[in-house]
Amino acid sequence: MRLLAAMLGAVMCLGLSAQTDERAWADSLSAYWGRINADYRDAEHSPLLPEDRAHFSELERFRPDSRFKVVASFKPKAGKPFGMKTTTDRLPQYQAVGQLRFTVAGKKERLTVFRNIDLAKKPGYEDYLFVPFTDLTNGEESYGGGRYIDLQAPLGKVVELDFNRAYNPYCAYGGKYSCPIPPLENHLEVQIEAGVKAFDH
Repeated sequence: MRLLAAMLGAVMCLGLSAQTDERAWADSLSAYWGRINADYRDAEHSPLLPEDRAHFSELERFRPDSRFKVVASFKPKAGKPFGMKTTTDRLPQYQAVGQLRFTVAGKKERLTVFRNIDLAKKPGYEDYLFVPFTDLTNGEESYGGGRYIDLQAPLGKVVELDFNRAYNPYCAYGGKYSCPIPPLENHLEVQIEAGVKAFDH
């Protein structure tokens, strides 16, 4: 009887722990988007056109879904510097730092992680890493030009990759921006129904 009670207690503790973790993740995600929405409402930081910002409240997102918070294995591999294509003639210098491998929506996928060489020289951006990607929602539910996820170096062998934090390039909101175009190697053959949606002007 005591053994059974102990086992039941352990199961309950595990359940409570999982609920606590889920709540902490949801709160963290809410705070993340809260900061972005605040910036988009601020004329000094917003990429929105004045007429869009006038009635802007918050970005439309897919409903938070922990299935799109995946555990990826990271294999470091430094690539040669190259000019990443953008929506203009600008070719900012990037360097691949490694590859993330993971399973999402039942499919094995991979994404290359990049570092912006010039940006990394600026104070506060030394550890900034960039994961641009496209998926099967682009052009319909999400922005046709793909979306981005930020990571922070150094990356360990195991990395949490949360697509619920995927955001749009500024080009999605109009204006004269120059936005990196996700390389073909970072196209996912699945629907990533997480993160920000296409912007309705």
